[in-house]
Amino acid sequence: MQVNKWWLTVGVIWTVLFAGMSFYWAMGGRLGVRSLGGAIYEMSLHPEPSFILVVWLTGFVKLLGALLLLLLLVPWKNTVISKVLYYLTKIAGVFLFVYGLLNFITISMGAFAILDMDLEAHATFWRLVFWEPFWMIGGICYFFSVKKYRSV
Repeated sequence: MQVNKWWLTVGVIWTVLFAGMSFYWAMGGRLGVRSLGGAIYEMSLHPEPSFILVVWLTGFVKLLGALLLLLLLVPWKNTVISKVLYYLTKIAGVFLFVYGLLNFITISMGAFAILDMDLEAHATFWRLVFWEPFWMIGGICYFFSVKKYRSV
């Protein structure tokens, strides 16, 4: 498997930043949480212990992405492991990109009153300018972290 170390490095940094935001919010930080809007923002104002637990768990799950990327650097002798890591990384990249793109489309439709979205203008702006493109950038990083699969 050929690894693109530049994209992989950016992907790990992206993932750690993404997880770090969850950890910050789980510890009670408020900076940026209003930009999420909707129910998540409402729950963050007076969080239940179960909500805080979910935010912590979300951060740890996000860190698994960094582990996936770092595992690409291991020179696996077993081609099955190498192939599984290759396809998991590609699938994760596509998922992250498509998730951000679909959210971008639906939030844009809400901004043009085509869909009835429960987002205030502040959250709509930040979701379109930062959050959804952030998801898509992460997807690009993951997808291009592996160039192509070939058996050694």
